[in-house]
Amino acid sequence: MQNLTAHYNILFNAKEILRLKQVSYESSFVDNYNEILSVYPDTITQSGTPDKDLEEAIVKGNKIINIKEQSHYQGDAYLVLGKANFLEGNYFNATEFLNYVIKSFPARLDLEQDALIWKARSLMYLNELPQAKIAIDSAIQIIDPKKNKHLIADIYATKLQYDINAQEYADGEEMAKQAISHCSNKMQRLRWTFILSQLQELNQKPADAITNYSKIASSNVSFEMAFNASLNRIRIEDARNGVKTSRTERLLALLKEPNNKEFKDQIYFQVAELQMVDKNIDGAIKNYKLSVRNSVKNQSQKGLSYLRLATIYFKNKADYLTSKKYYDSTLTTLPVNYPGYQSIKKTNANLQILADGYQTIAREDTLQALAKMDEKTRGTVIDKMVSDKTLQQQADLNAANAAAAAANNVTDPSGPRSGRANAANTFYFYNSNAVSQGYGDFKRKWGDRKLEDNWRRSSRSNSDITANSVNTTGIDPDAPISGQPGAKPKTATAGGYRAELIQGLPLTPELLAQSNLKIYHAYIDIANFYRDILGDKKEAIAIYENILRRFPNDPNKVSIYYNLYRLYSDVDKSKSDQYKNILLKEYADTPFAKIISDPDYAKKLEDENAEFTQAYNRVFDLYAQKKYPDVITGVPQLVKQYPGNKLSAQLYYLKTIAEGHNEKLAPFTDSLQQITKTFPDDKLVTPLINRQLAYINTNLTELQARPVILTDDNPQEIPFTLDQALHEETAYRPVVDPNAINQPQVRIERQQQIAIEKPKQAPPKIAPTILTPIKQPAVITKQVQQITPPVEQAVQQNIVITPTTNNQEVKADVITSVFTMHDSTNYYFAVNVKSGTTNLASSRFGFGQFIRANYSGKGIKHQLLPVGTDNQVIYVGRFSTLADAKKYAREVIPLLPDIMKVPKDKYSFFIISQENLNKLADAKLLDSYLDYYQKNF
Repeated sequence: MQNLTAHYNILFNAKEILRLKQVSYESSFVDNYNEILSVYPDTITQSGTPDKDLEEAIVKGNKIINIKEQSHYQGDAYLVLGKANFLEGNYFNATEFLNYVIKSFPARLDLEQDALIWKARSLMYLNELPQAKIAIDSAIQIIDPKKNKHLIADIYATKLQYDINAQEYADGEEMAKQAISHCSNKMQRLRWTFILSQLQELNQKPADAITNYSKIASSNVSFEMAFNASLNRIRIEDARNGVKTSRTERLLALLKEPNNKEFKDQIYFQVAELQMVDKNIDGAIKNYKLSVRNSVKNQSQKGLSYLRLATIYFKNKADYLTSKKYYDSTLTTLPVNYPGYQSIKKTNANLQILADGYQTIAREDTLQALAKMDEKTRGTVIDKMVSDKTLQQQADLNAANAAAAAANNVTDPSGPRSGRANAANTFYFYNSNAVSQGYGDFKRKWGDRKLEDNWRRSSRSNSDITANSVNTTGIDPDAPISGQPGAKPKTATAGGYRAELIQGLPLTPELLAQSNLKIYHAYIDIANFYRDILGDKKEAIAIYENILRRFPNDPNKVSIYYNLYRLYSDVDKSKSDQYKNILLKEYADTPFAKIISDPDYAKKLEDENAEFTQAYNRVFDLYAQKKYPDVITGVPQLVKQYPGNKLSAQLYYLKTIAEGHNEKLAPFTDSLQQITKTFPDDKLVTPLINRQLAYINTNLTELQARPVILTDDNPQEIPFTLDQALHEETAYRPVVDPNAINQPQVRIERQQQIAIEKPKQAPPKIAPTILTPIKQPAVITKQVQQITPPVEQAVQQNIVITPTTNNQEVKADVITSVFTMHDSTNYYFAVNVKSGTTNLASSRFGFGQFIRANYSGKGIKHQLLPVGTDNQVIYVGRFSTLADAKKYAREVIPLLPDIMKVPKDKYSFFIISQENLNKLADAKLLDSYLDYYQKNF
């Protein structure tokens, strides 16, 4: 009875779910015909949200394992779990289940072959190509022509995907032929024939490629595939004849055919690709733009055209602001699972720094120019600016409406493709005119909406805006006549623009100084960006020299001279010598001049800084051990030994706090005020002292009554006492009592693996650190829907694009990582110190100073995590969003040289989620995360 219900009820339904999910993925899969097609268009990238259908299949598989354990379908159930995890993007989990099927059910040849196929596919997504080859070779070796014929085509097809990934195109061609010959599914056979044509083209077999492309073009595949087969055939034929102009002409001739109306974007794209090969950059730009303009339905094609334009303006034109705009458009049109999407996003984020800098300069220059005018002239100019702004907004809106109207006239791509559609037919969906009209009406009202649950909800903001407009009684003075009540809706206005201009005018010396400072910092950021990120020496030089001209009294002029000296060294030797002489003659006492005259100066300076840091840590250790008299005498000696050191404010602060344990309020307050007067520009200690003085003024009566201002009885009684975690020395030195080590540390509890119980058995307990394979993977009971095999964390694939030298093709590099980009409400800013024995108490004290000065009362704290024997991570948080963590990072990073009491080459910083932090078990995983962080943040 168990066999009957397990097979015809549970297992059948589970397999049907998997089949329908593959069909669903295939229908929504977007092929990129500019690259070799994927053999199986049925997978998606891993997401943070479990798929309810696949979770249901997992539950059914577990039901057979846990309840129908006497049936003969245990292996089939584990295979379902493996396939479901693969389709959900959990490739590592899938591999573990499939391994179990292969090892535990050798008598079932069909299960073994099927498991080897899916295992190889999983390993390819994990970029484990050698292991994938072993799996697929094993499947090929056990092929029996008389048995499991339905699996033979998939075995060769999987080997084909491996050969494509490994760029072994000759073997791939043979595997494609084998897969086609054994395939019984016509549409799948035609898809593989297209891939075969692509491989034959790469293998320099143009005649064979043309033959197969012709088969595709004349078959009943999708019009898009047939169209691209025709394009590729034209390209090969013209390349064989050595004719390039005719190829462009033949491509352009396709524009005249009515059937190609929806594929104009691809035609223009192919023409642009040809012109890029011919180094006709301007012609390529023109046709890429035409491709974008004619992309009505194919968002992926539009995204690729945007990406090509962004790359051209970045690489060929060095027009980074224009490139930034095209990268913005790329990210809004390409699907998030496009190979290299994260890399594109990172490049765009970098260019945002450049765009923000130029926008700041333009805005402040405009405001300063307006501020210099008399009031009457200024009002006239502002009126003109507001009018121009309004007209520009109106023109942009009209253009957008025109584009939308044009798009509405295009037949719905999901409409009927059958020849039965005609106006005479009474059924609505067979009437192409009615469908087209309905589609247009829908788009006019709702725009481009994805078919999904609650699809109307995104219209709420528009509805709110409309409602607010109706209730507004005032009239915008800057709106054109058509924007007044009773006029047509959707008219652009610029009422807020006038107020923005007036409020930003720097009409006082203080406001003018602030405006100039914004411009100065923007120029510095832009120059450093050109120098460090883009490597554009010419632009960096131009910006630095512009800073010298615009800010002749800049106190940091010496650093700009040094930058120009270095930048000109490979560009113009005479100009480099000019700035070198300025440094040596006029700024001989600065570190920049000393580095030029003494190449070993930097090393000497580093050694001196290391000695001073050790001395500072010794004083801090005395403070942490409550040896306050020694601190009071030690600080002046250290300041005398290292005059002008960068930590003087912190040293005097330590001395003042030590004195506070033996004196009353008045002298303590005087000492704090003296520090703020001596170090008014210190960004770490001075803000903290200001908060403390404010607290003292608020609680003056209570504090004056104390015999000693600071006590150790209750460190939290006033906000500037030392954190409890720092009352004892936090160290990993052999001389420290081991019992004291755990006091200041806060260790992270590692995530425990799920122990799954089988019916009538005690649940097995699995240690989270076990790394060896187990005989049977974890199985989820009916109540548990998400499975976590007890071997490793789930692996996410991260893809990075690498432009080729001709800026035409973008190849995807798959990078394996146990870390994920899942949404989280637990983020930390972290600093890794490459030492397991360094005492970090003083560095943590610096973080405490910064937190109390800037994040008091927000629940932010610093903690310590030892990672292996050679790394310690100070992590600060918790931050509820990634944006908050980045904000904290932007504020604290400039102060790290003052906060960290270790050499700068010994530490690095990053942002990390709680989920990823829990995975930092050793130095190898830490290094892996740092690499992951560089590629994804």
